[in-house]
Amino acid sequence: MNLLAFDTSTDMLSIAVQGNDGTVWEHQGPGGAQASATLIPTICSLTAQAGCSFETLDAIVFGRGPGSFTGLRTACAVAQGLAFGARAGLGIPVLPVDTLVAVAEDARHRFGAQRVVAVLDARMDEVYHARCEWQAALGRWVSDTDFGLSSPEQVQVPEGWTVAGNAQPPYRGRLAPGATHVHVLPTAAALLRLAPGLLDAGGAVPASGALPRYIRDKVAYTTAERAALRAATAPGA
Repeated sequence: MNLLAFDTSTDMLSIAVQGNDGTVWEHQGPGGAQASATLIPTICSLTAQAGCSFETLDAIVFGRGPGSFTGLRTACAVAQGLAFGARAGLGIPVLPVDTLVAVAEDARHRFGAQRVVAVLDARMDEVYHARCEWQAALGRWVSDTDFGLSSPEQVQVPEGWTVAGNAQPPYRGRLAPGATHVHVLPTAAALLRLAPGLLDAGGAVPASGALPRYIRDKVAYTTAERAALRAATAPGA
């Protein structure tokens, strides 16, 4: 299948295109605020390198979250717009993928981890987290039904499990200090590796279904909430 995949849920922009023969072309660069300006031009450049076009794509795979609010909205809007317009307006399906599962997949691919507590920095002194276990017999990940959002100290890591994601550097010493940590991200290449199983399971949806998965319902604390948080986390509190 000809697939386009991208993720803008973190500070890294990740894009990949897979051709019918399985060859993958990848791009990684600065994300965050730059993603909304560079995503579409970079997609066009990468698909051209791959000898692909919006007329030959079979589906668009994207990281639906959790992650940066702006990044998730960017990914959903671009996935939806490109999917609606592909194949001369006939449209193609989209495949939303949970970013924490993509984190686990990157940890498996790069480090061989099969029992993973996937974590992403949620800012505001919190992390998104989920337990993901690779089921080799099924060829897919099994993860928590509900993803968590908590302070780093509250993340529970079973013995022998690997903590994977981007939350260890900012919360060093606070996030499962006794566990093994690997730094990985929900890359577009990981999305492509997850795509066959998710497509076989009926995960593809129409372009209108390109929707984000939010875990947090607010993006900033009020002044009073920030003061209460500082008081609660102060030494001796």
